[in-house]
Amino acid sequence: MSLVFGAVADDLTGGLELASMIRAGGVPCAFVTELPDTVSDPAIVVARRTRVAEPALAVADISRVGAWLIERGARQIFFKYCATFDSTPHGNIGNCADALRQLTGGRLAAFCPSFPEAGRRVFQGHLFADDRLISESPKRHDPLTPMTDPDLVRVLQQQTTTPVGLIPQQIVRAGLEAMTRHCEQLIADGVGFALADAAVPDDLAALAALTVSWPLMTGNSSIAAYYPALWRERGLVDPDDDVPLLPPVAGPGVVLAGSCAEKTRRQLEVFARERPVLMLDLAAVGDADATVAEALAWALPRLADGPVAIATSAEPDAVAAVQVRLGQRRAASLAEEILSKLAQALRTSGVRRFLIAGGETSGAVLDGLAIRSLRAGAYRAPGISQALSEGATPLAFCLKSGKLGPEDMLLPMLASMEQGEKP
Repeated sequence: MSLVFGAVADDLTGGLELASMIRAGGVPCAFVTELPDTVSDPAIVVARRTRVAEPALAVADISRVGAWLIERGARQIFFKYCATFDSTPHGNIGNCADALRQLTGGRLAAFCPSFPEAGRRVFQGHLFADDRLISESPKRHDPLTPMTDPDLVRVLQQQTTTPVGLIPQQIVRAGLEAMTRHCEQLIADGVGFALADAAVPDDLAALAALTVSWPLMTGNSSIAAYYPALWRERGLVDPDDDVPLLPPVAGPGVVLAGSCAEKTRRQLEVFARERPVLMLDLAAVGDADATVAEALAWALPRLADGPVAIATSAEPDAVAAVQVRLGQRRAASLAEEILSKLAQALRTSGVRRFLIAGGETSGAVLDGLAIRSLRAGAYRAPGISQALSEGATPLAFCLKSGKLGPEDMLLPMLASMEQGEKP
């Protein structure tokens, strides 16, 4: 089988979720953080760390991956970003999509960030988080990509010179022919990008049917759940693919949390009712290596009794204070450095199960552990994706978006890694 679906994700948590969506649809999907020598699966997700990179660097990186996918015959390129459309006036969604549109030659690319299961919906081009506009949600306090404008057409247009239009809900609900006519008119009007309204799963299914053959599609992972069935209908993938289950992984387990999202902080509070949590104060860090040594000394004796959590998460006011003192990027990189080095030390000490909270943290930890590929488990729920590293001593992972997952997920997820994937 040829490469049916080649995706590039702007962070690791979302990339793993996308791979798990494809795998849950019964289609083998590789998940890598660096470009491999060969691709044997019909789908691949290449997860990069471009969400908060300098725009020029992000465009160069995404372009490199896109060109590599096209060289290997990818039928469709998919650009994956967060359901909250994490970005700034300078990028990195519109600018990266521009580069991919040029590579693929696509006349129109749709943008579908909606994830109804996680409460993220787009209506008339405006993004909602549950019952509130995204600009009225905790996302407005994000330390790196605060979302203060809910009008995604306007947000996207700031990042690109490509004209941006809308596929509104009434057109989506009118069916495939109506959507096709609407998109043809957008193209005739010179529009190259179109935000797509979606409020319920049926909207995602309709948009998947519209875009399954487009050279370039962009969005959150949720729409991709509807592609495998469409590929089978078209004879693009083997209908009898048997994707093996993830085996159990024994050994100590830890939570490493770098996300400052309100959901992650609440998850740590629930975890702390049963197991120890060490909160690291970045404002008090003098030397990163000394902080890692102290955290390791705290964790090792406690791991004998069960999982522990170590976090640099903090309330918005505390994050702001650290950013004032260290600068925005230095504060973020310090947290990543500490948690990455800590992961390396914990692995050396025998830890085999890692639950990582935060996309940038996940990238830093996998980089520190020199892990370039993971075998994704089947999608289970928003923010809950399981994976396994390759090699003689595999490690089990859950790379969790800071904003997603139930409040009580941390301990059960670590236990699930020890039990293995169930049919």
